[in-house]
Amino acid sequence: MDDPQPTNPSSFAEESAIATKHVSARLMVRSGVSQFFGALAFYTVIPLPQRWTLEFQTVARWVVVVGILLGSLLGFLDLGLSSLGMPALTRSAVIVAVWVWITGGLHLDGAMDTADGLAVQDPQRRLQVMSDSATGAFGAIAGILLLLLKTAALTDLHYARGLALVLAAGWGRWGQQVAIARYPYLKLTGKGAFHQAAIRSLWDCLPSLLLMLGLSALPVVLDGHWEFAVVAMGGGAIAPLTAAWLNRRLGGHTGDTYGAVVEWTEALFLVLLTAFWA
Repeated sequence: MDDPQPTNPSSFAEESAIATKHVSARLMVRSGVSQFFGALAFYTVIPLPQRWTLEFQTVARWVVVVGILLGSLLGFLDLGLSSLGMPALTRSAVIVAVWVWITGGLHLDGAMDTADGLAVQDPQRRLQVMSDSATGAFGAIAGILLLLLKTAALTDLHYARGLALVLAAGWGRWGQQVAIARYPYLKLTGKGAFHQAAIRSLWDCLPSLLLMLGLSALPVVLDGHWEFAVVAMGGGAIAPLTAAWLNRRLGGHTGDTYGAVVEWTEALFLVLLTAFWA
């Protein structure tokens, strides 16, 4: 009987390294999926199976992707309602209503609380007012203005409404990432406190920025509308400018102001598009 051939140590090491890489890749994919669905559960009311494993500590990294998905769903809804012959104004109102519902009013509530806080003359009391669950007059006015601006802008927008919804939702959430990375968090505790562990610098916002610039350039690729792409890319500047303005007024950000950045960027971005494509 022939003696068994000795195992080649180098070959065994290579096989072990390959197996380790495969396991690591599977774990990374599984972790990424858990993080994405965690962000989806955190930022929307979309139901997910309870047995799924969700990771919430890094939801801020995925918020732009969630926004793009949200905008895509709204765009398909708009297309479906249009095919049924629903008038533009009614269709826009339905889209905005679903927009609020699918996010659970999370960002709109933050924008309203921020407006109440900014209305207070005493800077020391602003955070206290923003933490109050009761909505004041300025908060109600801000909420109404946001809903009106979005509905009116969508009604007047006749070109690429679906893409406009995707870009508005995406740029708004990119502004949130910038606010997290760039400015201090004003509360010791709160829903937004853990975001800064996920978004530590503006470099962490770069992948989302490149993604949004690519989506903004789609009209050039699809039908040569470079003017729309230029306006869409330029409109993205609304996001960091809004974050910077709120930081200047408050000296930092909270979970409420993150929502305000999202809402005002979405509304003003759509208004800007109507100035060129109504």
